Amino acid sequence: MTKEEILAKWKDGLSKNMLAKIYKREYNQQIKIIRSELKNRHSGKFITNYEALKEVETVIYEYIKYLK
Repeated sequence: MTKEEILAKWKDGLSKNMLAKIYKREYNQQIKIIRSELKNRHSGKFITNYEALKEVETVIYEYIKYLK
């Protein structure tokens, strides 16, 4: 999920907690795909809800700070 997608969904009315859940789900799915190959089975790290919330809040905060 890119910064533009996060901001678009936030502007459409989704809360930051829902965005964090969506971000976490998509990120962890990508890690599962990467880990499905034998040589990459230990690559990447799954993220928690708090880490996903941190990413979403950072994007939203930067956007709001840029507006002012």
